Order: sequence, then C-alpha cells, then structure tokens
Amino acid sequence: MVLVSPSILRDRISGHPILEQALRMLERSREVQAYLSMANVMAVQRLLYNDHGPVHSKIVAGAALEMLEILLDEGFVPSVVKDGVGDEEDARLVVMMGAYLHDIGNAVHRSYHYVSGVALAARFLPRILRRIYQDPLKAYRLTVEILHCILSHDENVRALSIEAGITKVADGVDMAEGRARMPYRQGKYDIHALSALAIRRVEVTRGEPGKTPIRIIVDMDNEAGIFQVEEVLGKKIKTSSIAHLVEVEALRRGEPFRVLRF
Repeated sequence: MVLVSPSILRDRISGHPILEQALRMLERSREVQAYLSMANVMAVQRLLYNDHGPVHSKIVAGAALEMLEILLDEGFVPSVVKDGVGDEEDARLVVMMGAYLHDIGNAVHRSYHYVSGVALAARFLPRILRRIYQDPLKAYRLTVEILHCILSHDENVRALSIEAGITKVADGVDMAEGRARMPYRQGKYDIHALSALAIRRVEVTRGEPGKTPIRIIVDMDNEAGIFQVEEVLGKKIKTSSIAHLVEVEALRRGEPFRVLRF
C-alpha cells in the first residue's frame, strides 16, 4: 500500500538508471521547468484553480509507476512491449515521462491543454530521448508514445495504450487534502470545493488476488468526497481502457463506505 505523495516518484525510479537519467534531465531542463511553472501561473494565479505544476507532476508520475509495477507483477504486458516498440523498461519510461509532462499545456491555456501539451512536449522530447537512446528510431517511437499519454489524459479522449491509461488514472488520484483534480475557485464554497476538501488521503495498492489488480483507496471526512471520486477519477477511469483493472474503495474516516467500479 503506497500513500499518494511526491515522494513516491523517487522511490519508484530507484534502481532504474534510465528513469533516473530521464527524470534528472526533466528537472534540469529550464524549458520543461518553465512550462510547469507557467502552468501554475495560468491555472492557480489566473484561474484560481488547484495545483497543476511541478508537485502535481511528481505525484502523478510516482502513482503511475506504482500502478504499472502492480500490473507487471500480475503478468500484464505493456502496450509498448506487446506492439514491439520497446521493452518493460521503455514502458516505465513512457509512463513516467508522460505522467510528469501531462499538464504542461496549461502554460498556454486551460482550454485544450492536452493538445497544447503535445505541441510543447514535441519540441524537446526527441532531443531528450536521443541523449538516452543511441537508436534514433527508438527515440522517435517512444516520443509519440509519450505524446499519446499527454493527449489521452483528458477524460474525453480514449487512451489506446496501457501506459496512457495508467497516466490518466494516476492524474485522478492526486486529490488528497484539497488537491483534487476537479477545478474549483479558491474561496468559493460549492460542491467542487467541499468535495475536494473532504478527501483526507489516497492510497494505491494491490487488489485481492484473482480480482481487480489495482485498488485505489480514498479516505474521506464525509460523503461529499464521493462527488470528487465520481466526477474526476471515475470519468478518467471510464476512458482509460483499463477500467476493468481498477476499483476504488471509498472510506469515511477510515471505515468502509463504498466500493466503486467504472
């Protein structure tokens, strides 16, 4: 059982040199960090939305890698491997980079940010991946896999790979202590704000053996949190193409409340 927090990412990439190198390059890139910083200028400062910047990127990337590891341990084959694009380590790279970069399009505008994100990431991803892989063809093929993750994280776009589906679901789990993905204006006490503030903690864990592999546990202060689960996480799960692999267990102050499958 893993608590959804920024620290997951460092734990998950430990022992994976390619992932460590890729994350180091992303964090040292002035271009990438400028886009993430501007994503929060646009979302938080101008729209008064919740965090869509560097902290969110780390949380989503870590949660996505945790989900991928669960599926790998259960014998599921990533789309990158199944379709002959790369191996399991390449699939981890696609998930991590797609999740880390999924929201950079907010730097341009919240509207169609998943499209803007593809346009921005396409500028630097080939350059970064060419420094990781000697084979330029592989670098370009993995580039488009990552771009697919960025485009497909929107709930209205169906994910066509396991990696993109994981990225989309991971985006929805960053909702503890007011970090919910449903945008709400700060100081406006509507159902969006109340439901967001009702989420105490979120954990990613393994489901029961022989049943749904991924279980997401959402502990709430009160029932208002269900709105956040259904309207954000649920909608993402529905178009993730891995809905059959995920279930959500909602708790109310640590006590069982409801199990949801989408």
